[in-house]
Amino acid sequence: MSSTNEIILSTSKLTKNFGGLVAVNDVTLNIERGSVKAIIGPNGSGKTTFFNLITGALPPSSGNIFFENQDITRFSMHQRTRSGISRSYQITNIFPYQTTFENIRLAVQGCSGAKVNFLGMLKKASTFTNFHERVLDIATIVGIDPARLYVPAALIPHAEQRKLEIAMALATEPRLLLLDEPAAGMAIEEIPEVMDAILRVKKSYGDQLTILIVEHKMDIVMNLSEEIFVLSEGKLIAKGPPEEIRENEHVLTVYLGGTDEKLA
Repeated sequence: MSSTNEIILSTSKLTKNFGGLVAVNDVTLNIERGSVKAIIGPNGSGKTTFFNLITGALPPSSGNIFFENQDITRFSMHQRTRSGISRSYQITNIFPYQTTFENIRLAVQGCSGAKVNFLGMLKKASTFTNFHERVLDIATIVGIDPARLYVPAALIPHAEQRKLEIAMALATEPRLLLLDEPAAGMAIEEIPEVMDAILRVKKSYGDQLTILIVEHKMDIVMNLSEEIFVLSEGKLIAKGPPEEIRENEHVLTVYLGGTDEKLA
């Protein structure tokens, strides 16, 4: 739970149009420093577009984005990363033929300002002693199995790959971590591993790190989030703690068609 009311990220009337389609519609919200929050909504509700606006992958049609009291609306993706924003993606984004260790090491080296020579990927990890300890620290934080550190990333289980991607995002030393469907493509029995990884990250970083999650799997959202924002057709239709969102009739109608079912 966040111990501060300081706002780290806010949007004001954020809107994104794709021709006649309004993907994100006049969204205003605030994220407190050190909190864990989630954005949910049915397919096509604008969740990923909203993430793309926050990270700079897409420019907004109108509205503003503020990070640590600075207007970053026109910042590039690289500028936002340097400012302290990092993101994982729905589709696992790793170097499959490099080891787990090398994937994290490359991310650490890249954010350190050191020149990354991709021919250097063929060298042994031990030649990069400046980054060795940092890599091991991050791997430990997310709970990567030490036995899989020196295995090609393509050969480790999917849950470990998702943890690896979180580890790579942490390598940039962010103050805001955006997790875009961290359990995408996972079997039900693998989900607890990713939930545990996120909890380990939060415990390790405390109020130094704010986490914003987009996720379809309600067990992750309901168990990890302090507050949930609900998007529908690009609009923010509800916000509140998990127990409140679970009982919100408008949200239930959007998700379940007004049945007597409950969100998990």
